[in-house]
Amino acid sequence: MRAAAVALILMANIAAHAAADTMDTPLTDVPGDATRGRTIVLNRQLGLCLLCHSGPFPEERFQGNMAPDLSGAGARWSEGQLRLRLVDGRRVNPQTLMPSYRRTDGLERVGAAWQGKAVLSAQQVEDVVAFLRTLR
Repeated sequence: MRAAAVALILMANIAAHAAADTMDTPLTDVPGDATRGRTIVLNRQLGLCLLCHSGPFPEERFQGNMAPDLSGAGARWSEGQLRLRLVDGRRVNPQTLMPSYRRTDGLERVGAAWQGKAVLSAQQVEDVVAFLRTLR
């Protein structure tokens, strides 16, 4: 009986942790477009992803090496996990250097021109998620 109770508590803790690591509800009613997402990821003025990440983009020179390689991202993380990391990666790792692409409050060292503005629109986040899911 006690073993069953311990197992239930363990399963509840695992489920609670998993829920904290995901954002399952899409930000828009329009599904993400992987082609647009790829454009955002490779754009050094918009997504800025390749400043820190590398990936299966042989046409792109000077890819980053400070963050995980995006190769296989769609196999490593679920759609909800990817979405949360883009929206507010600090909810997963409070020490992350990755910017919060949708969060606008409680940020430090934000230039006056960008205060209160999200880096990406909700649709752009969904597009990037759709693209990253293709990287298996």
